Amino acid sequence: MTGWLRALLPRRCPGCQRQLGSADGLCPACRGQLRAQVYRRSLLRPDDVPHLVALGPYRGVLGRTVRALKYGGARELAPLLGAALAEGVPAAWQVRAVLHVPMHPARLRQRGYDQAALLAAEVARQLGVPHVTALARVRQGGPQAKQAAEQRRTALQGAFVCRSVPAGALLLLDDVMTTGSTLTACRDALTQAGAGPVYYAVVAR
Repeated sequence: MTGWLRALLPRRCPGCQRQLGSADGLCPACRGQLRAQVYRRSLLRPDDVPHLVALGPYRGVLGRTVRALKYGGARELAPLLGAALAEGVPAAWQVRAVLHVPMHPARLRQRGYDQAALLAAEVARQLGVPHVTALARVRQGGPQAKQAAEQRRTALQGAFVCRSVPAGALLLLDDVMTTGSTLTACRDALTQAGAGPVYYAVVAR
């Protein structure tokens, strides 16, 4: 579709709801807010070692953008968000492969696509490393957004298995981190399979 034709369509930016015009995915103003940050302390590690990259908190422009990607079918947002995340990954991590938190097959059939896989593919492309589908979700555990932290941890025990583990440092990616239970469950599956260092990237915290 040409730019002039896109400009005629009544399309709104998912981040701010202003007229999107000929821009792809997000308007320039909302794109300008996509800035990756590297976190030291989080629920994933108690020490002061940088290990988590995120674009920011799950609210405002970022929250609306994630919801559009996750629930609104706006797959064109994945390259924008993935590229912004990749910019924040420290070279010192020496990432050798990017993995994503997988959806359960039943949920994947229902939604039709895996937003974390789309994000991981773009991050891997930007970093020049492979995107590897090493994890599989074998148990659903119910909607995580409606569960407390302890319920999440219990529900996710044994929910993921690692089919094969790439060598070297890994970057594990998901769209949103709330308590960190999902990322921790995936990390445990990777560690049990003999994985090396695992770092994390999420769009929103």
